[in-house]
Amino acid sequence: MEKFKGQPRLPKFSVPKRYDIRLKPDLSACNFAGFVSIDLDIVADTNFIVLNAAELSVASGSVSFTNRGFSKVLEPSKIVLVEDDEILVLEFTETLPIGIGVLTIGFEGALNDKLVGFYRSTYEHNGEKKNMAVTQFQPGDARRCFPCWDEPACKATFKITLDVPSELVALSNMPIIEEKVDGHLKTVSYQESPIMSTYLAAVVVGLFDYVEDHTSDGVKVRVYCQVGKANQGKFALGVAVRTLELYKNYFAVAYTLPKLDMVAIPDLAFAAMENYGLVTYREMALLYDDQHSAASNKERIVIAIAHELAHQWSGNLVTMEWWTHLWLNEGFATWVSYLATDGLFPDWKLWTQFLAISTEGLKLDGLAESHPIEVEINRAAETNDIFDAISYKKGASVIRMLQSYLGAECFQRSLASYIKKYACSNAKTEDLWAVLEEGSGEPVKKLMNLWTKQKGYPIVSVKVKENKLVFEQSQFLSSGSHGDGQWIIPITLCCGSYDMHKNFLLQTKSETLDIKEFLGDKTDATSAWIKLNVDQTGFYRVKYSEDLAARLRYAIENKFLSATDRFGTLDDSFALCMARHLSLSSLLTLMGAYREEPEYTVLSNLISMSHKVATITADATPELLDYVKQFFISLFQYSAEKLGWEPKQGENHLDAMLRGEILTALAVFGHEMTLNEANRRFLAFLDDRNTPLLPPDLRKAAYMAVMQRVTSSNRVGYESLLRVYRETDLSQEKTRVLSSLASSPDPQIILEVLNFLLSSEVRSQDAVIGLAVCTEGLETAWTWLKDNWEHIFETWGSGHLITRFVSAIVSPFTSFEKAREIEEFFSSRAKPSMARNLKQSIEQVYINANWVLSVQKEEHLANTVKELAQRKY
Repeated sequence: MEKFKGQPRLPKFSVPKRYDIRLKPDLSACNFAGFVSIDLDIVADTNFIVLNAAELSVASGSVSFTNRGFSKVLEPSKIVLVEDDEILVLEFTETLPIGIGVLTIGFEGALNDKLVGFYRSTYEHNGEKKNMAVTQFQPGDARRCFPCWDEPACKATFKITLDVPSELVALSNMPIIEEKVDGHLKTVSYQESPIMSTYLAAVVVGLFDYVEDHTSDGVKVRVYCQVGKANQGKFALGVAVRTLELYKNYFAVAYTLPKLDMVAIPDLAFAAMENYGLVTYREMALLYDDQHSAASNKERIVIAIAHELAHQWSGNLVTMEWWTHLWLNEGFATWVSYLATDGLFPDWKLWTQFLAISTEGLKLDGLAESHPIEVEINRAAETNDIFDAISYKKGASVIRMLQSYLGAECFQRSLASYIKKYACSNAKTEDLWAVLEEGSGEPVKKLMNLWTKQKGYPIVSVKVKENKLVFEQSQFLSSGSHGDGQWIIPITLCCGSYDMHKNFLLQTKSETLDIKEFLGDKTDATSAWIKLNVDQTGFYRVKYSEDLAARLRYAIENKFLSATDRFGTLDDSFALCMARHLSLSSLLTLMGAYREEPEYTVLSNLISMSHKVATITADATPELLDYVKQFFISLFQYSAEKLGWEPKQGENHLDAMLRGEILTALAVFGHEMTLNEANRRFLAFLDDRNTPLLPPDLRKAAYMAVMQRVTSSNRVGYESLLRVYRETDLSQEKTRVLSSLASSPDPQIILEVLNFLLSSEVRSQDAVIGLAVCTEGLETAWTWLKDNWEHIFETWGSGHLITRFVSAIVSPFTSFEKAREIEEFFSSRAKPSMARNLKQSIEQVYINANWVLSVQKEEHLANTVKELAQRKY
């Protein structure tokens, strides 16, 4: 048996073909009993069967194997559950006959509270607390519900039967074919599924209402939610029906199941999970309340639905061969969710908003402790480490770059071929490249392997020399050092106007381009603005010579650039400043050019940067902090005054989102008029939760403003916000409150908030939302994390949420001493599942510390900051 221990994958001598699973959950005792019968193809001589199982007890008398051609029943001589490897090893005294046999296993397990495997979620019905049973199997937790071959390549069909209390709703991947009631229990049988991976099987048992509709070709679509919330499911229902039809056309393959259920679950580790035909969502990612949901909530719901339904094709129908190729699922679904949402709601300008996704990918991939898109995974548990911005956001960004390079029509046509070719099967990254290469005639594999198999990304430096543009590429690192990576880069550029456009592949370290010929006589090459990476479709940064940077700033001030290019110019400059390739004075001067910026996405990014700059200034030159805050207040006041506090009749969705973000920023920077007005409106809201004075889009701003004035001796606002939290049953409202509480500047209040996050009043999935601590509370939060580490790890350590605790509290620090202290604390506490994230967080602290040092050395910073703060716009 020893030879099976410590192996990354299961042995290949037996192949599952069909599972017949019967489960009986006890929602009061929080356990379950089960029985599985597996049709198994023995393909090589062996006297062992090795499959996955974890946290299950298997009774020795319940295991047997029968070959179809023989009547003899074989019972294992040894049954060993290897906990460390999560495998069940069955040893038989004789060699198993080649061919199809049936393996039967009886088992029992606990409905855990760790949001993995078969677990319990809680909800209230008529004032009584109740449990529901839910499955979450991705990446490798089906083995916690039933013994199985828990690897994506081991596809099989599933026949599921449930024994549940007769008053409850019981859902699975397929439609119900029979329901037999026997007193307080009922047995529910479902149609056999098509071939699929274990991580996509699903079961949900609880009390639910639903709303229902059908697609034009007859697919029944339902949204299930807690009793009394059916109206909140109607928006998602309409979106799902339209999205299924959009994908049917885009992929040129119809949705393959007869029904699609989407269920709002109170407790879910991820925002949503794409189980085949039974998609689970956190309530905030599915339910929309006309009175109390914000525009940003609506947008997140659409994107979440579009993401999970994309998986019904890419992930469920065509499945990655192993977790190394996770990005094929997640990067692709992220990219196509923006494509679909843009198709459904074109006025939301989703492709401009997509740049926020790219920025998150660039930010993480700028670290030396990043990882390639394709990362070698040895066992499923390691996959939690790569559910991150590289797999999702860099993955989506390089797909967008490739689509832009190949052309939208060619890309779509080839993608449809890929889906057809690998339907009901498994694929690797190179399979996708091969189909795209065949469809386009371009060297896709050679181009894209450089983007998926090596970590990092390039920075392209550009300058003008004798009417020629000189390009140089090197690897960009946020630390300021240069890596040794090299890429084939699809370069796009405009010169003086968007009509003057050129594309080429930069395949070497440096290259020159004659722009005299490119421009003709229309523009003087020595004065025209030049913008690389047009519309930011490429996953790289650009560093302009001082002369070219000045021309771009002029183009921004005179509104010559598109929103995407204004975003890109600013974002690249911010990254260069952090890496100490650009002075803070230069960055602040560029930021000043965005005072009349109208676009939501550009301003949203500007706001994020302003908070980071303020944090660095506070540590580097505290005497300048008030001037920096004043500069940002004056920068955002133009938009704030233009938007006002009152929503305007017929205003667009993006203005509604921007108003909340701008007012939040002004409140955090201490703008008195904003703080006074926000507090006034909040008091009206406390008296009447439906007051038009505080619509959902403004509530986060008001809550943040209220907390700015909360101290240990003035707790009224804090107590009032806790009351709002306790009285609402809308998860989006609870989230708004949680994300605001830790913004009080009083460390004692922050400690209370952090302790509240560990209380039973906060669902374990939501605790991380409250970790957004203001600068004054960082030390308090770090002490709290150390004091509570054992409890935090015990509660959240089995999934990906533990990494959020670490990164939220660790990465904002800005000193070398703190970095070393963090390293020391975790030297004996870091577990493999969080090791990479911890290294990334500590690296960010070192980057911040070096940035602080460089800012302290800037000669002209004080003059620049004071001049900008006092400038009358």
